Amino acid sequence: MPEVSEAAGARLAGGRVYLDHAATSPMPEPVLAAYAEALRTVGNPASTHGHGQRASEVLEGARERLARALGCDRAELILTGGGTESINAALKGMFWAARRAGAAAGAERTVLLVAEGEHHATVEAAEWLRDEQGAELRWLPVDAEGRLHPETLALAISSAGAERVALASFLWANNEVGTVNDVAALCAVARTAGVATHVDAVSALGQIPVGFAASGADALSVSAHKVGGPVGVGALLLGRRAAAEALLHGGSQQRARSGTQDAAGAVAFAAALDLALDAAGRPDPVRVRRLARLRDRLIEGVRGIDPAAVLRGADPGSEGREPGSDGRDSGSEGREPGSAGRDPGAADAPGAAAQPVPQPARLPGNAHFTFPGCQGDSLVFLLDAAGISVSVGSACQAGVAEVSHVLLAMGVPEREAAGALRFTLGPETREADVDALLAALPGALERARAAGLA
Repeated sequence: MPEVSEAAGARLAGGRVYLDHAATSPMPEPVLAAYAEALRTVGNPASTHGHGQRASEVLEGARERLARALGCDRAELILTGGGTESINAALKGMFWAARRAGAAAGAERTVLLVAEGEHHATVEAAEWLRDEQGAELRWLPVDAEGRLHPETLALAISSAGAERVALASFLWANNEVGTVNDVAALCAVARTAGVATHVDAVSALGQIPVGFAASGADALSVSAHKVGGPVGVGALLLGRRAAAEALLHGGSQQRARSGTQDAAGAVAFAAALDLALDAAGRPDPVRVRRLARLRDRLIEGVRGIDPAAVLRGADPGSEGREPGSDGRDSGSEGREPGSAGRDPGAADAPGAAAQPVPQPARLPGNAHFTFPGCQGDSLVFLLDAAGISVSVGSACQAGVAEVSHVLLAMGVPEREAAGALRFTLGPETREADVDALLAALPGALERARAAGLA
């Protein structure tokens, strides 16, 4: 996607500085245009008449594009109402299927392994399965950077007994601190033991390479609005051999999901990925390097303003080679960020993103700090008054102020965790946005510390 002008950036952010892309990312004009055009399509994709068949063609064309971008077969892609539904459908559906299969074989397969510090959609779905469905929920500890290690998963499977484990679930990249897990290694551990896996890739999509086939996961959840698509659109990728009982019933329009399918939403999601990814299904390397450069400048600036501030999550300096960092960007060098997007009509086969590629230790658009002596909520309020939108963490908590469970899982003391602030950047972020934040931050810190932690 071409870099937006100063005026366009202001319009996208409502005249303010927007540094909360992890909560939702603005819809680019090409995606909005594709969405609006698709909304004109008349007909239910399940109907057999001409209008219905046209709607079905629009829907299935978008599904094919999404499958290519995500490295899966189109039959594995289930369209949903967003990341939360995808995660719930995976955890509940796969747990129910495993429990049923275990009971039929005279075995008890009810253990659920979930990493600490997961998104609330996973945490609350897992706790519901424990409280209402008899799941034996076991939490997997993460390290001080929020990373789940393969040996930790292996030990948990061994301790529980592989034959008793219904499912293991973990993030591809942490939505608060941006740490990236070695998903391929984790899935390999589980697969060797015969344990099914679900990966929450909602925060990873568009920033690091996400390929379903290459990951080795049995199920994977993604959401459109994190990459500039519409809110209320997502997908659950469910491997052909994976079993999941339906969460929603009434029509069986898709495997393991009922409900009229949103053709326009699928088109917009595909259009967003066309802009965000290259022809191989990987994030545009020019965009990735630009994001990482802005993030690193932000981190350096914050540390200069407040040497006591602590960067949480993986150290950007420890990152592995990012896509395209060897200087060979398939001719993309010199183009504007995002201009190496996917060709909607590309003939690459399903699973083009299936080859494993090096991944960074941290999302390129994420910087997360704790500021001693401050309340994160106070900083959000003060920066908001200065025209800058940031957050303390996940926006999916119904506005409830609480200390981040992610930081607590990382071993951060509660008093330090109270001063958390997350800055997340996107394609529309400009140098001027970082400048504005760094100009407003000293005053906000001074006032927040005067208010204290009470």
